[in-house]
Amino acid sequence: MGSRGILIGIAGLLLVIMGIPALLVSWVGADTADAGDKLGKEGADLASQNSLQVRVYLSKEKRVIQLPLESYIEGVVAAEMPAQFHSEALKAQALAARTYIVGRLMKGQVLDAKEWGEKASGAHVTDTVQHQAYETDAVLRKKWGYNYPNNKRRVAEAVHATAGQIITYGGKPIYAAFFSTSNGRTENSEEYFKEKYPYLRSVDSSWDQLSPKYINRVSMKPDVFLSKLEQATGKRLAVAALQTTSNQSFAVLSRTQGARIERVRIGGEVFKGREVREALNLPSSDFQLQMKDGQVIITTKGYGHGVGMSQWGANLMAAQGKSVDEIIKHYYQGVEINRLRLD
Repeated sequence: MGSRGILIGIAGLLLVIMGIPALLVSWVGADTADAGDKLGKEGADLASQNSLQVRVYLSKEKRVIQLPLESYIEGVVAAEMPAQFHSEALKAQALAARTYIVGRLMKGQVLDAKEWGEKASGAHVTDTVQHQAYETDAVLRKKWGYNYPNNKRRVAEAVHATAGQIITYGGKPIYAAFFSTSNGRTENSEEYFKEKYPYLRSVDSSWDQLSPKYINRVSMKPDVFLSKLEQATGKRLAVAALQTTSNQSFAVLSRTQGARIERVRIGGEVFKGREVREALNLPSSDFQLQMKDGQVIITTKGYGHGVGMSQWGANLMAAQGKSVDEIIKHYYQGVEINRLRLD
């Protein structure tokens, strides 16, 4: 080949290399005119890396670690879901976890140093449920003990089986919300969160009744009950308001499509179901209240916010023979499972 041919070949190779980031940008944001603008510096870095790296702030150790994407996903799956769950459920959790972090990486989202401190500066996520739980290998060895080799293998196999795959809607990573146990149905996103997502719709999850977290009961003194509500909402209630019959003290005014409490009257004041759940640290916003023997008895159904994939639901679906694809497409409506195109 002559010198002219060599130059043409080199130029062509450079064009291919330079085109690699464009493949990712085009695939992720195909239906948004300003998708490229939203990627930001982190998005551009992400597109040009051969191996995606995740920076995690370990909240207890007060330090940031960096590790490859798939290693991070293993630590998330191990922290978020029992390793003994069905392999198809573990795969579903891996897909949800990977989709969540890829979405953050694409948008260039990093931690706010004012909220998490200077030591967290530059990290993409924390290891807390505010983002998604993550546990290091050292923590897992202590937690699992002699079960470590088998549990580690099960989690690693699930992550490997879905490696590089994420859940998309309209060509973009979804907000892959998940929680422990439903009350029999999942929740529309806008009925708990602020935003309405077309793929986070209320769907049946009646098999969750078999979850050990399906029913919970707690009791507390009326003054403690009211004090917690007051501190969280700023509303003032008298203890005497709870000394009448339960029907007069508590009244459910409306429910969401997912059968959780939308509005409830307590002692003459109206509260949102989410307000009560968060004020009292309840497992779910599907609750019943009654006065008995001088105590407020609170019975809840489900565990978690109820939006997206039920983890126990995924496990029970898998036990019935459902595949990871069926699980994902049940809990996230109208989505596709696609592979990241970085090469």
